[in-house]
Amino acid sequence: MMMGAIEGGVVGVLTKRLFEGVVDDSLLDWSVATLAAAQGFANISSFFWAAVSHGKHKVKFVTALKVMCVLLVGLVTMTPTTPFGLGMLLCCVIGTRVCYTGVVTLRTTIWQANYPRENRANVAGAIATIQSLVLASVAFGVGQAMDHNEESFRWIYPIAASFGIIGAAIYSKVRVKGHKQLLHEEKQSPELVSIKPWKTFHLLFEDIQFAKYMTCQFILGVGNLMLTAPLVIVLNDDFALDYLGEILIVTIIPILMIPVSTPLWAKLLNRVHILTFRSIHSWFFVVSSLCFAAGILMREMNLMWTGAAIRGLGFGGGVLAWNLGHQDYAPVEQSGQYMGLHVTLTGIRGLFAPAFGVFLYTSLLASGYPAGTIVFVTGAACTAIGGIGFILLAKARKT
Repeated sequence: MMMGAIEGGVVGVLTKRLFEGVVDDSLLDWSVATLAAAQGFANISSFFWAAVSHGKHKVKFVTALKVMCVLLVGLVTMTPTTPFGLGMLLCCVIGTRVCYTGVVTLRTTIWQANYPRENRANVAGAIATIQSLVLASVAFGVGQAMDHNEESFRWIYPIAASFGIIGAAIYSKVRVKGHKQLLHEEKQSPELVSIKPWKTFHLLFEDIQFAKYMTCQFILGVGNLMLTAPLVIVLNDDFALDYLGEILIVTIIPILMIPVSTPLWAKLLNRVHILTFRSIHSWFFVVSSLCFAAGILMREMNLMWTGAAIRGLGFGGGVLAWNLGHQDYAPVEQSGQYMGLHVTLTGIRGLFAPAFGVFLYTSLLASGYPAGTIVFVTGAACTAIGGIGFILLAKARKT
């Protein structure tokens, strides 16, 4: 409930509309790109959370991070509609995402300790299904409220934060199987993690197969992350949609497809290695991006709805693969380390991919080219390269 209020598509649309005419259009577009990228580039902090939580009580650490998220989301209500307010909003969203990165990094260790490999995808899928339904409901509510009154965000965010408090309190009661043994093993191996960011990458040299998997994942992720901000901008500039209409395409429809597709993806992931899974799953994002490209070129809303739905089918598999894929390589005592590297690499691509998407879009637009179509075809091509890489790695693994 709380994180739905700062989901990239929701807060990006809100910011684009709320601060239009208040700040320079170029600055506003780059701010939207920053908000769309926040979930991605905040992941760079994963190496830090993996290091400082090493040997510490996992549930208490996660709960403390959730409380920090609550405080930052609650501050959004005080944001003035001024240039300073735009900066304040950016700080609150980015700060929340940085803290939540710690939650994401550590919870996979808890999942790996509590659930066996053959059931893990089902558990993660059930969590993702509930989460997606809640996120979609929150996004719909925010869109409706903002269409009714643009100042409604001042009571939406405190309510969202109050749900965050309840969630943190519930999570504090979670128990971890073999927790004492896990902490003992971590304390006996302090060399496994480091607060120095460059130390995080030694895993890429120690585990070459994981490095190859991460390379393809990086390319796939760039193709996806570069498209969200341009999508928000294109919908606002080229299509006559209200708050809710834009949020439907950017957020609600893709999220609603997650519970539809996740059970099917979970069955596949339970049976096959992550490389085989990704070699199938990646192509949903390719098709989605091409639908968007065609829809923008022809100004055809049906193609935009279709692209959003297919993108959501991809997200359904993505939430499983992103959270669990590294566990086909990592022993349980190093799960946080592997996930930390994976999330940090996500952060690196999240740092530049949305900026690249906006830069490409604005540059092409200024030169008179069909910017939206070219950007989405570029994203599709990048995703396809990642998909081909997964196919080659899956074949090599079986030989």
